[in-house]
Amino acid sequence: MSKSPIIETHGLRKIYGMGDIQVNALDGVDLQINEGEFVAIMGTSGSGKSTLMNILGCLDRPSSGRYILDGEDVSDLNKAHLAVLRNRQIGFVFQSYNLLSRTSAMRNVMLPLLYQRSGKLSSSQREEKALAALKAVGLSDRAAHEPMELSGGQQQRVAIARALINDPVLILGDEPTGNLDTKTGDEILTLLHELHDRGRTIVIVTHEQEIAAQTERTIILRDGKIDVDKRNGARN
Repeated sequence: MSKSPIIETHGLRKIYGMGDIQVNALDGVDLQINEGEFVAIMGTSGSGKSTLMNILGCLDRPSSGRYILDGEDVSDLNKAHLAVLRNRQIGFVFQSYNLLSRTSAMRNVMLPLLYQRSGKLSSSQREEKALAALKAVGLSDRAAHEPMELSGGQQQRVAIARALINDPVLILGDEPTGNLDTKTGDEILTLLHELHDRGRTIVIVTHEQEIAAQTERTIILRDGKIDVDKRNGARN
């Protein structure tokens, strides 16, 4: 059975600057990523990968072209609508974890639930969901710990649990292993593979070829265009 596209872009362009001083950060990107894929996006500085990531994450809008997320054209949504969509549809995992420092792991994981505008959960329901998300990443025994009491790898696991809490259609990772040593980075990558094996759609930006090679598909940007789009070999 064919899988439906989670990400579709058509002629995606992003232009910075005005008048004669313009930079085409994205220059007509056509892309499709289907449900359940694990994809790495690569490119040198200035290639457009961060701009593409921001648009795919509904953190920014294209100058022209269309972006369809899980069947919904989100290209022209205003900032307020994009914020609601981000919270409902996308789970983010950042290189720097982006956890609140003097807040427990459980409360960090619960944050996206607090921003929901409809279907409000009770505090006990939020705690139950947060504990389930922490259990999914192997950290249920660290629910009461603050970030400074956790290792880098554990902090990233908390960030992944937070990304899962709203059951998003898409997990976006921006250099998710970038701040970690090799062993811990491998553990986080293994966790992402486990989530992928359970059917999650995952897109990560990475500058590490060894990381990209372990995903199903690598997309390389150059000068705002897709230069390479290749399938990778089977994961060991």
